[in-house]
Amino acid sequence: MKNDLNPLSNIRIVLDHTSHPGNIGSAARAMKTMGLSRLHLVEPQRFPHAEADALACDARDVLEQAQVHSNLDAALAGSVIAAGLTARRRDLQNPCLDVREAAKRLVEIAATQQVALLFGNETYGLSNTELARCQYVISIPTDSAYTSLNVASAVQIMAYELRMATLNLTPEATDTAQLAPLEDIEFFYQRLEETLKRIQFLDPDHPKRLMPRIRRMFARTQLEKEEFSILMGILKQINLFVKPKVD
Repeated sequence: MKNDLNPLSNIRIVLDHTSHPGNIGSAARAMKTMGLSRLHLVEPQRFPHAEADALACDARDVLEQAQVHSNLDAALAGSVIAAGLTARRRDLQNPCLDVREAAKRLVEIAATQQVALLFGNETYGLSNTELARCQYVISIPTDSAYTSLNVASAVQIMAYELRMATLNLTPEATDTAQLAPLEDIEFFYQRLEETLKRIQFLDPDHPKRLMPRIRRMFARTQLEKEEFSILMGILKQINLFVKPKVD
């Protein structure tokens, strides 16, 4: 790897509600072969498990260091970008990125900041709510006659692309702005929704798709830390001047 840059150490693989322990082990093996080591699990159905250990082979250290979380918020904490893998088009979804382009963008950010790559359950994938947490949406172009891709295989494909993206990485490409952490972005969305209700722009009884559209809009901007502070300041001032609604 050129210039001793090692963005792979800042990339976490997040497996969400994985059903089969063998897939966790196979994913760990796929990760280690490409230099990835940070595995996060959100409510796995069975883990630790002997089948996971068996299929991990010499990547059991990845399993031993894996962090298990009770919710997605905890698994993403500390990251500035989340990218979700999906096999099907969703309503109000961010534009899908090609796996190669996605890997390039993630590696450039991961040179200095933490990013997360999110994989859903084997049966139903990522929910719309989970995908709404992602700034990037990635789709692996499978054959239209059979689009089902094993989750560990998907991890292997992305791990390979991430490793390849590091080979031509230069310091100039990693000169990216410091982005706001995902937990700050979620806090902003909560405060924004409260404010929109307070000024009666958002009707809580008939919210329609306002907040999902706002999420998609801000996901395209990739808020920097200073921009986040500006927006929070604006919301604070709005709330100072808006009179509480009297029933």
